[in-house]
Amino acid sequence: MSTPPDGLPIYRVLTGPDDETFCRRVSEAIELGYRPHGSPALIFNGAQVIVAQALLWPATG
Repeated sequence: MSTPPDGLPIYRVLTGPDDETFCRRVSEAIELGYRPHGSPALIFNGAQVIVAQALLWPATG
């Protein structure tokens, strides 16, 4: 597939609490064909760890 499905952009950043739901969202994006771009970023907001992961659709051609 040369473009992401369902009109999704080629670059995405997923964010959220560092929990099972966030990990599933990243896993689902990888299953669609996205690849992680760089390392995840983490921050503690005083109550919980918040994570961000950039994802890129692989270039074709």
